[in-house]
Order: sequence, then structure tokens, then C-alpha cells
Amino acid sequence: MPTTATAAPRRKKTSRRDEEAPLIPILARKVREIEAKAQHGKLGPTNRVKFQVIAFLVREERARVKADDQVSDSARAELLKRLDGVATILAKTAARDTSLIQLLEADQATSPVAKRMRRDWLLESGAELPPEELIITDVAPIQAPVVPPALAERQVTPPSVEARQLANPFLAPDLTPRPTTVPRRRLDGWELMGPLYKAFETGAGGGAATMPLPPAPEYDHVSPKGREVMVHQARFLEAVRSGHRSFLLADEPGLGKTAQSALAASVANAYPLLAVVPNVVKMNWAREVERWTPQRRATVIQGDGADIDAFADVFIVNYEILDRHLSWLSSIGLKGMVVDEAHFIKNLSSQRSQNVLALASRIRERERDPLMLALTGTPLINDVEDFDAIWRFLGWTNGEKPGPELMEKLDATGLTPADKAFYAEARDAVISMGIVRRKKKDVAADLPDKLVADLPVQLDDEFGRSIRQAERELGERMAAKYRRIVDARTATHGSADAGPPSLSKRAVDEDIVRLVAHNELEESKAAGTGGDNVFTMVRKIGQAKAQLAADYAAQLQRSVEKVVFFAKHIDVMDQAEAHFAASGIKAVSIRGDQTSPVRQQAIDAFNTDPDVGIAVCSLTAAGVGVNLQAASNVVLAELSWTAAEQTQAIDRVHRIGQDEPVTAWRIIAAHTIDTKIAELIDQKQGLAARALDGEAVDETASESVQMAALMHLLRETLGSA
Repeated sequence: MPTTATAAPRRKKTSRRDEEAPLIPILARKVREIEAKAQHGKLGPTNRVKFQVIAFLVREERARVKADDQVSDSARAELLKRLDGVATILAKTAARDTSLIQLLEADQATSPVAKRMRRDWLLESGAELPPEELIITDVAPIQAPVVPPALAERQVTPPSVEARQLANPFLAPDLTPRPTTVPRRRLDGWELMGPLYKAFETGAGGGAATMPLPPAPEYDHVSPKGREVMVHQARFLEAVRSGHRSFLLADEPGLGKTAQSALAASVANAYPLLAVVPNVVKMNWAREVERWTPQRRATVIQGDGADIDAFADVFIVNYEILDRHLSWLSSIGLKGMVVDEAHFIKNLSSQRSQNVLALASRIRERERDPLMLALTGTPLINDVEDFDAIWRFLGWTNGEKPGPELMEKLDATGLTPADKAFYAEARDAVISMGIVRRKKKDVAADLPDKLVADLPVQLDDEFGRSIRQAERELGERMAAKYRRIVDARTATHGSADAGPPSLSKRAVDEDIVRLVAHNELEESKAAGTGGDNVFTMVRKIGQAKAQLAADYAAQLQRSVEKVVFFAKHIDVMDQAEAHFAASGIKAVSIRGDQTSPVRQQAIDAFNTDPDVGIAVCSLTAAGVGVNLQAASNVVLAELSWTAAEQTQAIDRVHRIGQDEPVTAWRIIAAHTIDTKIAELIDQKQGLAARALDGEAVDETASESVQMAALMHLLRETLGSA
């Protein structure tokens, strides 16, 4: 990167030191923002770029201060000390997320986004920049192949696909004229992704994140005979009829997103259509397509696709095997693509996400206005930048900047990120691109209430006592690390007094608490199931609760006839099923290792067979796309690590077709870390409430539940010392 420009003297500062180096306060403020984000988890793309720019500007500013002969030796020493403080925070941040270290390579901070960020900070400091640094142009993107070389050997072409290609070897050309140049816009020089995320993170502007939708038509023209869409579904379909083609359909779980997608494809005539879905819902997707668009054929891709109908209108594939079918899917002329449970692609570094994004990009290249639908009731799980991959899939952004249509909307506001009013306008602009978010209480007034009730249980046996002992030992292990760090700091910076105060009299240092908890969490992830750590402890708690939870579910079933029992681990499910069999209760099982037909058979048996009283479900495998509304009671034998996973599980029952109030009974081990985890899960609802529903809720810490639970355990141990 070019060297830092000399600061112009025209800008007044309240501090002599800031007059000599006006960039340093800006770097100090920015690095604190990065530090706060890093303490709460891995940094998103925008903050990673910010980390790069800070590091390079610190290096440049240090060289400038050393070379400035107009600065006194004492002032120079003070300025270098302040720069060292910024560098120290960068080093601590990189220690938390070691993937940041590679960003410090010499060629890493030359992207247009990094250049714009650097330029804006220098201008804010009062620097005078040469003309060539004021105007920053984007590098023409290099078109990546849909099938990366590493996956080339895995590609398959089902025989029926070859027959389809031979039957029609030429795709109909798209002769619609396309713009050859993109007009320059007022905001082209601004870094905009960070402000866009911030607009949602703060809930700027308030109100639900739903684009204006047309009113429902007086008559239902889309439903097949014997079926009828609900008003909220009809309004969405009218938006498709009016020409809108890209949507983040973020309706709460249970409001019929699959049906809306099948009908949207019919309204838009977006065939052939590809649906990329979790494995657990493939059969249900085929059933819903047949139910709502009986004139269309759907085919489910299994394995290498030997049995698919290549002349079908809708191709349904799960994420896990998409990599084998990229080649032929990219060449048959898809006119639409649906990504179900779109939060599955939030990790941009995963091959799963890259496959989806590459295929979506190819569809947009070949089709003028394809139907692109991202479906998820929980688009935000940990951070507002979970939007990133979804927005890329829809073509709204490329990760570094907004796409042309969104840029035009932002430009039309007449505002810049320097204006406070920009954030509300920016949020509205993104929403108008196609975010549709409806809550059950607003659109399905006749849907009964949902209640989450906690049932504390005492683990009084030897197993329970061993769990509490393991918790104490974990707390003491972290407390010992905490004390060593405190003692080391006291030895380095303390005075020669009679000795440090006792731990009980000393304020707890939250930075050290967070550092110790973070290190413990990383060690736990590396250890897996070995040793005593937060993961093995929670699993043991689940095992200890299994019999109590199963007994409660059995008693409940005798009163309410049908119960859904959720557990996270297979051994807990096994214990529960054995207890139900011994109690004379017929149960079905829904697990991740089942084939789609077997899973669907279990779902149908539970919903239609009066003799089946309990469905024993995997929290991960049956938490999405499964309809179990024959029951109105759910037992959560184990807690999830995310609020979204818990919500998804409960909403297998609380959905359209349910006519009774739904109660979810959470079995919680009293006097253990289980209690704190339940509390933390409830707090995690705040991000989606602010970003999507416009609710004015208190901001809660954005640490992962595991991290927050460890910090709590350490504070408890230190408090009792």
C-alpha cells in the first residue's frame, strides 16, 4: 500500500499529540471496535478487512513518525508508545483468531474495499491525498468455474440426463439486451458493507423486515383444487406475479415456506427449478411440490442420481451430494433455484457454501431474471454477518460491495454512511430487495399460543454428584489459570507493597476471564470427547437426565396421547426408546442415519396412526422441515447450543395445521451448568428480534453459549474463592 500522507495542518485538535499524529486516535478507536468483536467470536468479512487496514496503517504511521524531524524526541517516544498500544491489541486479537495472521501478508490489503477504508480514515484524519488515491476502481472479477478442479473427478452424469441433453442439445438463447457498462454512482467510493450490517444489527428504523407486498387477490387463482393458500402466502405470490424474482423468505418456521416456493415457481414459470435442501426434508419437498403444483413433476436426487427423472420440472438435491452434480445441473438451463434452510451456507469457507454460490452465479449468468429463493426462519444465528452468504446467493451483494440494483437504491437516498439517517434508509433499501419476514402471531391469528416451560430435575444419584464434582474441577482449573495471569501481571507491574490483595477483595478482570474461557473452549474443541470439558460435561448431563426426561414424556403421553421427544445424542435417544418400549408405549424414531423413505414413513405413522404415542427425534436431524403437528406437547431432554435450533425443534409442532396450544417442556438439571445454558439460550433471541422484527430489545453479549457458560462458571468459582 502507498505510504501514509502527511496530515494537513488546517484541522484543529484539542491535544498537541493529536496535532502531530491525527491518525492515531482514529486507529485506536477502530482497533477497540475490532477487539470487542473478536472477544465475542470470529470476525466477519468486514471486520477482517478493518483488521488488515489498521495493521498496515500502524506500520506506515510508525515509519512516518520515526522519519519526522519536526517532532521532538519525547513526543516521538510518546507517539510510538501509542502505536505500540494499537499493535498490542492487534496481536491479542490475532491470538484469539489465528486466521487473522495470514491477512498481514504484503499483498493482502490491496483490495478495493481495503483501499477505500484506508482512504476514508486518512481523509478523516485531515490528510491530503494525491488524486490517484482518491478515486478507487474495482478490479474486474475473475469468473470461477462452477466445478472446481478438486471436484472434477467426482462429477456424475445420470443416464437420463444424457437423454434429456440429446433430446434438446441447444438451450433457448436469451436475447434480452443487457447493459454493457455500469454507470458511476455517488456512493461508489464508500465502503458500504459494514454500514449495511450495522443497519440491521441496531434495528435502525424499526419495524418488521418485510418488503411492501401487494394485497391478496379477491379470488385464489393459484391453489390446486381442494386446497387454499392463506392470506400471507397469497400476498407473497402476488409479489412474484408482479415481477419480483429474488427473495429472502424469512417467515417464522411453520408458516408454509415450502408451499410458497412451489407455487412461486409456478407463478414465475421458473422451470426447470433446483431445490437444495437438507437431506431430512427431500421427500417432504417432493410431496409438497406434488400437493401444490400437481401438474408439475418433481424428482429427488439420491446418490449418483441413477434413478432420477431428468425430464422433471423440479430437481431436489441435498447439500451433501450437490458436489457430484454441479456439472450437469449447471448446463441444463435452470431458471430458478431455492435454498432451503439457507443458514446452512453461512460459512463461506465451506465447500457446501461454495457449491451453492457457484451454481447460483451460473444461473444468473445464463438467465436474465431467474427466480432465486433463500428460505430460513432463522437467518441470524450468531452474528449479523450471517446475512453475507445469503445476500451473495441472491445477487444483492458480492461480499465486498452491493450489487448494481442495491447500489442504485442506496444512491437514491441522497445520503452517505457519514449521515445518521443513512442507516434506516439502508435497512429499508435491503429489505425492498426482497426480504419477507412474517411472524405467526401477526399472520396466523388462529394459530394457538406457544409456551416454553422449564422442569428442573435433581440429579441426586452418584452420576449426578460426579457431574457437579466435574463442574467444580473445571471451574478450579480455569480459576488457577486466571490466578497465574493475575500474579504474572502483578509481578511485572505491581509495587513493592506487603503483597497483592486476596482474590475475594480484588475486582474480577473481565478481559482475563474472557481470555481464560476462550482458551478453555479452544482446548475443549481440540480434545473432542476426551477428558472433562464443557462438551463432555453437557453430554454427561444429558445422559443423567435421559431416564427422568423419558419418564416424564411417558406420563405426559398417557394424558395427551401424542408427544414429541427431542434429544441431541444417540445414547439419550436409545435410553428413551428402551423406556417407552418397557412402558408399553409405541414410538417411532427420526434420526440422521435413516434413509428419506424410512424417515417419512415414521413421520406419517406418528401423524396418522393413533397407536403411535411418541416420536423420538434427533435435535439436529429432525429439527428442520419435519411436520409433527399431530402433537401439541414437546419434551426437550437435552438443550441445544443455539436458540435457533431450539426454536426450530419446537416449531415442528407449532405450525400451520396445529389447532391446540403448544407447550415445550425443557428438562433442566438443577444446580448445574445446564441452568445457565438455558438462560443464555433465551437471551440469544435478541439479535433476530432487532434485525428482522424491529423490536427494541436490550442488546445482549454476542458470545457463543459455550463461551458465555464458561465465563459464568469461572466467575462463580472466583466469587466463592
